[in-house]
Amino acid sequence: MRFSDVPGLTEIKQRLIRSVKGGKIAHAQLFMGREGVLNLPLAIAYTTYLHCAQRGEQDACGECPACTKNLKYIHPDTHFVFPLSNVKGDKDEDRFRADIRKSWRSFLLEQPFGNLSDWTSSYGGEDKQAIISKEESREIIKTLSLKPFESPNKVMIIWLPEYMHPSAANGILKIVEEPPPYTFFLLVSNNPERLLPTMLSRTQQVIVPLLSDEELEHYLAGLPGLEEKKRTKIVMEAEGNLRLALALIESEEDHHERLTVWMRTCFKRDYPQMITLAEEFHEFDKLQQQALLHDTLTMMRETLLALSGADTMLRSRNGEQKFVQDFSKVMNVAKIEKTNQLVTEASYHLERNGSAKMIFLDLSLNVSKVMNA
Repeated sequence: MRFSDVPGLTEIKQRLIRSVKGGKIAHAQLFMGREGVLNLPLAIAYTTYLHCAQRGEQDACGECPACTKNLKYIHPDTHFVFPLSNVKGDKDEDRFRADIRKSWRSFLLEQPFGNLSDWTSSYGGEDKQAIISKEESREIIKTLSLKPFESPNKVMIIWLPEYMHPSAANGILKIVEEPPPYTFFLLVSNNPERLLPTMLSRTQQVIVPLLSDEELEHYLAGLPGLEEKKRTKIVMEAEGNLRLALALIESEEDHHERLTVWMRTCFKRDYPQMITLAEEFHEFDKLQQQALLHDTLTMMRETLLALSGADTMLRSRNGEQKFVQDFSKVMNVAKIEKTNQLVTEASYHLERNGSAKMIFLDLSLNVSKVMNA
């Protein structure tokens, strides 16, 4: 992946390029941002530029041997560490590692903007918490003790370091602080607050924001077969989250009508219908389930704006805006805050493979209680 493959984020890209040109590269950098930001693609593009033998003013050349290997994720001086959950099947360690590395390369090629849930699904992880095991710290130290094979630089990309076992995190503190010459750590995190303070203090932070509406619009405009009306709606719903935008393109579902029915069911305390809806949502794939929850949070935001009289800032249109106006009559700031908390918790449990039926039913009951308080 090159910088040109990463939408938007022009200012950050230029800052990273200047650091390489000026020879002022921090030995440990933390690419941080909320779920949905392009921090992993950006770190990978940065790595490609670091290894490139014919760097351009704005990007790696994409043609030299180093770039060719990086674009296939097989460069011998680029190393990845990532969370894993249990996998059924072959327990031969060497063969397992080889298969996982192959799965990781396929994941990056096929889902360059994917998240942890996408990664776990791609290699067939079991329904258990993914972690970076304590054994991985020894592998990191062993790998970095060797000299570079081809490039002047060695790069260790640790994706989601917040999932590191405490022993693993403590085990690499020294090498992160004092790595071998021309060795660079790129930590890619969506929850930096979960990292050890001693780890945070050893890194230079690169804050990666969500894409702007204009950046997302520009990227989607380059995709074939996407009508302008649908593109505009997706940009509004995705709120800068490219992964979500791509999921909305693939999904033919319009969650607005379903969301309206769901919220009205909760307000009416229609418990049989809550069970029916929970069963219906259970049949959705994970992307559809998360999209529904995201739309719920978006609706709460719109309702809060309506309550505040900031109608000019509303992103909803037509029938959706009418529902928001009606919904604002039964909600207040405290109720919206509590509902947002409930939805966020439900999203967390879905990502960790909880039963969707139980999660949505529990959410419906609690939202109903909040609405009618």
